[in-house]
Amino acid sequence: MDLDELTGAIQDAAVAASRPVVIGVSGFAGSGKSTLARALVARLDDAVRMRGDDFLDPARSHRRSTDWDGVERERLVAEVLEPFRAGTPGLFRRYDWTARALGAPEPVPAGRIMVVDLIGLFHPAALPALDLTVWCDVDLASAQRQGMARDAALGRHHTSLWNEVWVPNERDFAARFSPRERADLRYAGLARATPPEPR
Repeated sequence: MDLDELTGAIQDAAVAASRPVVIGVSGFAGSGKSTLARALVARLDDAVRMRGDDFLDPARSHRRSTDWDGVERERLVAEVLEPFRAGTPGLFRRYDWTARALGAPEPVPAGRIMVVDLIGLFHPAALPALDLTVWCDVDLASAQRQGMARDAALGRHHTSLWNEVWVPNERDFAARFSPRERADLRYAGLARATPPEPR
């Protein structure tokens, strides 16, 4: 599926719904989730993005786990996705990567469509709160290469984390939860046309 087809499918889902909808974008680390989420929000009317990195616990996400334990899915669902889908006011806290702590409460953004991009998103704790799921269909080896190149461009030296933690975590998560197979739509991925986001 290309970007035009994907945009059309999301627009159709939003028109068919009687409430705001959440589009979940996931894929292996480095697969282009954030790039795709930004592209979708730019194309869709009344769309907002919720950045997945705002719901990562950096200490836990730097440890081995079979379910991406460092992804705070329950907090994302309770603080953001449920209020957004219900169209009700709510407050949430982003992880502040500079302060290394949760930031001050801020309002859940309003809109017709929310795009949330996050590793380990297609998990039983989060799937019921996602109206449409999109998998960035990039194989793990290619995603790792792209992710490591992104980190190098930002001056991050995470080679051991990639090899000893993040790639093994991705393999284990895929074996346990089959995220690619749970996706409603698969997208072939984007070349990095925009600079990577700083944390």
